[in-house]
Amino acid sequence: MVKKQKPIMERQHFNDKLNEYSTWRNQLISSIESYQNWRTAYGLADTNSMTTLTTILQGLAQDRVTLAFVAEFSRGKTELINALFFAETGVRLLPSSPGRTTMCPAELFYDKQGGSYIRLLEIESRNEDILFSTLKEDVDRWQQIDLDINDNAQMQAAFQALVAVKQVPKQTAIDLGLFDEKEAAEQGIVNPETVEIPCWRHALISFPHPLLQSGLAILDTPGLNALGSEPELTLSMLPSAQAVVFVIAADTGVTKSDLSMWNNHVCRATNTNRQGLAVVMNKIDSMWDDLSGEDGYEASVQSQIKASATTLGIAEAMVFPVSAKQALVAKIRNDDGLLIRSRINTLETYLSENIIKQRQKILLDVISRDVGFLIKESYTLTEINFENDSAQLNEFQKLNFQNQDKIAEMTESAQRQQAAYFNNMEHFKTSSDLFRKKFSKLLDTLSHERFDRVIHLNKMQIDRSITTYAMKQGIKTLFEDLHNLLQDCVSITNEMQEFILKIHAEFDTAYGFKEITPQLFIIAEYQAELEALFAMGEDFRASTKTTLTEKSVVVQKLYNTLIFQARNILFRTRRDAIVWGDNVMSPIKHQILDHKKQIENRLMVLMAANESEGKLKENINRLEAELAKLTTQRAELNEIIESMQTASGVSIK
Repeated sequence: MVKKQKPIMERQHFNDKLNEYSTWRNQLISSIESYQNWRTAYGLADTNSMTTLTTILQGLAQDRVTLAFVAEFSRGKTELINALFFAETGVRLLPSSPGRTTMCPAELFYDKQGGSYIRLLEIESRNEDILFSTLKEDVDRWQQIDLDINDNAQMQAAFQALVAVKQVPKQTAIDLGLFDEKEAAEQGIVNPETVEIPCWRHALISFPHPLLQSGLAILDTPGLNALGSEPELTLSMLPSAQAVVFVIAADTGVTKSDLSMWNNHVCRATNTNRQGLAVVMNKIDSMWDDLSGEDGYEASVQSQIKASATTLGIAEAMVFPVSAKQALVAKIRNDDGLLIRSRINTLETYLSENIIKQRQKILLDVISRDVGFLIKESYTLTEINFENDSAQLNEFQKLNFQNQDKIAEMTESAQRQQAAYFNNMEHFKTSSDLFRKKFSKLLDTLSHERFDRVIHLNKMQIDRSITTYAMKQGIKTLFEDLHNLLQDCVSITNEMQEFILKIHAEFDTAYGFKEITPQLFIIAEYQAELEALFAMGEDFRASTKTTLTEKSVVVQKLYNTLIFQARNILFRTRRDAIVWGDNVMSPIKHQILDHKKQIENRLMVLMAANESEGKLKENINRLEAELAKLTTQRAELNEIIESMQTASGVSIK
């Protein structure tokens, strides 16, 4: 499959960074698994914490760094992908020739279970009222071409399927959202009997390239037409990518269709997420001119960079001049000089240094919030246990069996502590019951039934709409109702959080517990997601590609996509609320249980001291064994924390 070649210059820079990222992620997974095993080994494997850890581990195991490449036709986007990632095959792996190349969106990744293949979804599936994400899970709906990774010629031939086209009646193309009368007229095409359209709607490509095996995924989009007629591509797939690489051509600059794609799709997707963004000005080799010399060539490149940056409204530093064609040739031939002239190294360095680091930060934010809280709680409680057990053992080791008066005094004190403990438990139980009532009210507000009722009523109204304007009003009403639903939760969560903080403070001051700052649940974050989704949907609806016909198939799919995405946001809101509610009282609960153990140990030793000196010694030996176990438990946790801090670079204690 891969033709081994000697690395040249910084050729392996992105590869190395991605491999480092993969190693880092695996170390993080190992540390979290060690912590999960630690909780199990020491009887701390409660359902809520273990569910949290399992969810985090599954997310890390399935994590991918996704780069989305977006461009109009004939910008050299596919050639750029070849040059960046597949040059070591020694061939032009993805089809890239003058004119239209990739005709359908394609996702490249590695499917360890499925092997090497190309899966193709027929273009006619656009007319079905089924979400693309649902079709994606139905393997039987896709035509599969197996790839022979040891035969480059077979793979090249298989990849030609991506550019397959066919002739269909004009009305069929219109129904599929693939023909625009006005746009065709501008190209001199008036009332054609047939229209050329892609054979395939989408391609899934599993390929065991080392970068893809390390977690890289590539989304290749084939122009404004695809973005304008596939809502899920614009509203879900592009925003979920870690970086969007927007490709323009140096010989044309930013065209009208480039600008439409930029404004209606790229900016909307990246403005609502913490994504990387790069603009690649490809085909700078078209500006090479022996007569004007190097200075003239450089001036032309810089002038085009400035003009493109101004048109797009971005800094010039975000525009990367590249010759993807010459970069691919240089890498295949190991030509250092040509590689320098292609300027691809600057882009590779940017992708290495910025995109991967950004993905790491996103993952670390999640881990710091969820796993970090659990580990801090474990560390604090373990330290409290160790201090208490050490102090208690030290006290008993100094106890004189002959001094029965002292033993009686200590026994009376322990019995008072036990009585206080029962009061603590009553207070905790009362507080927990009050909290659960408030929490149940929150979950009722966030119930699936209420979600579905709001969505169902508004969906019926949308389906009855005759015009796109009426549909717009319907979807606006839907999002207002969903926003209000979350707003109903705000006062409940605020009340719950005040209650939680009060309980923590009470046990800290009145009962001498060590305060562990509780996590807070913020509804506003989910409201902001809903508002951003609606804004993206409205921008998509307003674009020319989605207002060609009243209530077109594209517009209907847009609203179905928005409803699906909104449902997911509301589902996550409820799921995250449940995790929060199940865990927020655990620090107090664990301290109460440890306090109970301390009192029971104290009474057990003192009762033994009343019987005989041998019994006293026997119980002291038991406490020493318990402390030794706790010392091991504490040391193992500190080792796990050290490992996790080394892997993540984030302080956890």
